[in-house]
Amino acid sequence: MEQKIINSTKKAVDDLINLSLIGKKRLWVDYDIEADVLYINFDKPEKADNSKEERGIITRSRKGKVVGLTILNASHSSSKTNQN
Repeated sequence: MEQKIINSTKKAVDDLINLSLIGKKRLWVDYDIEADVLYINFDKPEKADNSKEERGIITRSRKGKVVGLTILNASHSSSKTNQN
């Protein structure tokens, strides 16, 4: 199990570094397996004052700044499942 966690984290390293380079220094991530929803917050989780949904991804913002994403049907949204 430990090696599986390490390998999964290694796969995400480049994307996490890229987020950091565009100003998203901290991440809070939560996955609801029953609802198949992935919540990603770029700031301490708080209510957004605006949100929009496009193709199953809800972009949440506060004071004009993106503070998080909610990915619906997350297990079907990964690049791994879209490689056809």
